[in-house]
Amino acid sequence: MTPRTNTPAVSFLLLVVASACAWNLWDALWPQSAPTATSSALHTAPAAPAAAPAARFSSNDAVRAGLSLRVAEYWSARPDGRVQCRLCPRRCVIREGFRGACRARMNIGGTLRTLVYGKLVAVHVDPIEKKPLMHVLPGSRSFSIATAGCNLNCVFCQNWEISQAAPEAAPHMDFSPEAIVAAALQSGARSISYTYTEPTIFFELMRDTARLARQHGLLNVWVTCGFIEEAPLRELCRYIDAANVDLKGFSDTFYGTYTSGSLAPVLRTFTILKEEGVWTELTNLLIPGANDAPADISNLCAWVVSEMGTDMPVHFSRFSPNFKLRDRPPTPVATVLRAVAIAKSFGINYVYAGNIAGNPYENTQCAACGKTVIARRGYMVDAVHLRHGACAFCGAPLPGRWDAPISPTH
Repeated sequence: MTPRTNTPAVSFLLLVVASACAWNLWDALWPQSAPTATSSALHTAPAAPAAAPAARFSSNDAVRAGLSLRVAEYWSARPDGRVQCRLCPRRCVIREGFRGACRARMNIGGTLRTLVYGKLVAVHVDPIEKKPLMHVLPGSRSFSIATAGCNLNCVFCQNWEISQAAPEAAPHMDFSPEAIVAAALQSGARSISYTYTEPTIFFELMRDTARLARQHGLLNVWVTCGFIEEAPLRELCRYIDAANVDLKGFSDTFYGTYTSGSLAPVLRTFTILKEEGVWTELTNLLIPGANDAPADISNLCAWVVSEMGTDMPVHFSRFSPNFKLRDRPPTPVATVLRAVAIAKSFGINYVYAGNIAGNPYENTQCAACGKTVIARRGYMVDAVHLRHGACAFCGAPLPGRWDAPISPTH
């Protein structure tokens, strides 16, 4: 069912937004801390992630937990009462009364339903640089939301308390797309980000909110692992203005060992985003002994240049021990800087280093004249030398999204 707009709830959310703005300043001054959703989540997250549901979970259970029973999209029915979800490459075949791997989609009476439509577990007003997006409305704020659940199981997840939780285990508040957009506008944000967990699993809420946000002049930002099927992705691209896709590693071995996913669908996501004209930036979290070898970085960069071109920003981020992967040390700064150097040697024009306070690769340099066009300190923007999307020093165009959203034409 669609959550109804609730005036007291909107007022409460605006109080959360005001508190979040104060936290943003702290985050900006301490960029070495990995961004989290839980510092300003609407409710306290569960102490531990729920295991993938193996027991029946009835519609009455969902109602008692205050979850949604809205009919999901992108699935097909089978004669035996099972359904097959077609939202992500897992293509879960789900028995009646059970859920898919993401925990958020359930077979009730032969119909696939989303349990998380309008069920927000995290709300924050973030700097756009925290997504991270360095070529989208620099210095602006993005109204950031999430529901519980994820279709990957990354052992290093920084937001595991909500991404690996079952929806009934994560306290939530009900917000319709109308309420989300209204709160975003009142917060002064220039965009809405679908982030923190994996937005693909709340596809219907993201799509409906993005469509409405577009009508109100807000950009839509998708922060994702990119593990999604082609048909829903192409529909989503009608309303998404910018994406940061987390390319977790550049081998199926890495994906199988550390995420329970696979590489090919993620690479396909990048190419579709390019085809559909969605501004895209890539993030690669460098994990010691897992995906940080020079050969891994070189292979990734060669693919970027070949398939995406030299103007797509690439972010290399420093890993900190988290969730189930606590036996690794933090990534040495030298490893991140080596990855930056490798990317530059391949001719990638815009390369950034994340989770390293005060490093020079927080700034954006003009690829033509080499001068600093956007100067940053962590998530704080100190100076912007742009004129109508071009370098103010030499006039060369700077690729990115510097303007208002474009209304969909199809």
